[in-house]
Amino acid sequence: MTTPAADFDQQLVRWRHHLHRHPETGFNEVQTADYVARILSALGLDVHRGIGGTGVVANLSVGSGGPTIGLRADMDALAMAEAAPGRAHASSHPGCMHACGHDGHMAMVLGAAQLLAERRDFDGTVRFIFQPAEEHGKGAAAMMADGLFERFPVDEIYGAHNIPGMPAGHMAIRSGGLMASEDNFTIAITGRGGHAARPHMAVDPLVIGAEIVLALQTVVARSVDPSQPAVISCTEFTTDGIRNALPTHVTIQGDTRSYSPAVQALLEKRMREICEGICAAHGATCRFSYTHEFAPTVNWPACVEVASAAAEAVIGAERLDRNVTPMMISEDFGAFLQVVPGAFMFIGNGEAGGPGGVPLHNAGYDFNDTVLPIGARYFAEIARVRLPIS
Repeated sequence: MTTPAADFDQQLVRWRHHLHRHPETGFNEVQTADYVARILSALGLDVHRGIGGTGVVANLSVGSGGPTIGLRADMDALAMAEAAPGRAHASSHPGCMHACGHDGHMAMVLGAAQLLAERRDFDGTVRFIFQPAEEHGKGAAAMMADGLFERFPVDEIYGAHNIPGMPAGHMAIRSGGLMASEDNFTIAITGRGGHAARPHMAVDPLVIGAEIVLALQTVVARSVDPSQPAVISCTEFTTDGIRNALPTHVTIQGDTRSYSPAVQALLEKRMREICEGICAAHGATCRFSYTHEFAPTVNWPACVEVASAAAEAVIGAERLDRNVTPMMISEDFGAFLQVVPGAFMFIGNGEAGGPGGVPLHNAGYDFNDTVLPIGARYFAEIARVRLPIS
């Protein structure tokens, strides 16, 4: 029996509010995984736990069991306090909240599982993949290292993320690069501290660090091909100095964003050269580290067509942007797309100033519940488009 639409929509909200009240950070999603697994088991799916730490995979095969697709939701929350006085479903875990909407993503994929389990109107296998630790770019790799695609192979994989600022009920996608890589850097400068009144006796790493921060902005402006997107952001600057004492140590941290391995390599090379060169010129030393955290999210064209057809069936062609401007944000889903074909979709969460318009990673953010049925039906429609009954 198919659940009535109104009851289905209310169920999605109940799931989402429960998940929002009980957030857990990356690789700590024990209660979250328990909750998700119980729902999937109650729907009659074949459920597997503990993949890549706290990951969950549930399988649903119908008909001939032909092609196999994966539908992915991220599970982790952020280590930040929720600022939402009067919100009935606010986080009950101090210092932790779903500020990126992963509670909504899980509810949508659970909803798709319910729709497909009830209707069984496809021919093939759908794997519902609930991934831990997306926020720091570790969960996809952990699941794959634990044999995700060997134990649960898929021909294609699909994911989505809500986007505040985009009207609720609208969706957006593009072939090729959709979201950027994220690389992190640390620049540790060692000078010689001294009295603030006698700077000539010191080697001031603070001034050196300030020069480096400004010089790094020339890398994108003068070393990267203007047709290639790239961003360098210094986000932390710390010293061991005090008001009247020049520091000995300065640490600068930040990240870079780009879309190609060649640009990533160029950024690392030029940044290292600039940091070490400026420090040497001033008689200081530098320790430069550069790590790759997120792969770029690059959609496969054939899978974009599948996702677009599913979106149009749910929201209509007029509310789908098939060639959205790429964003410099990063998503752990990109790691999956380096291994198997797939596509990632943006789902509007609401315009600024209205419901769902608070930015991601903001203490007042909340997923827009009116989007839940759209996302659930979109994910279910992917199975019907990609795995039609012959």
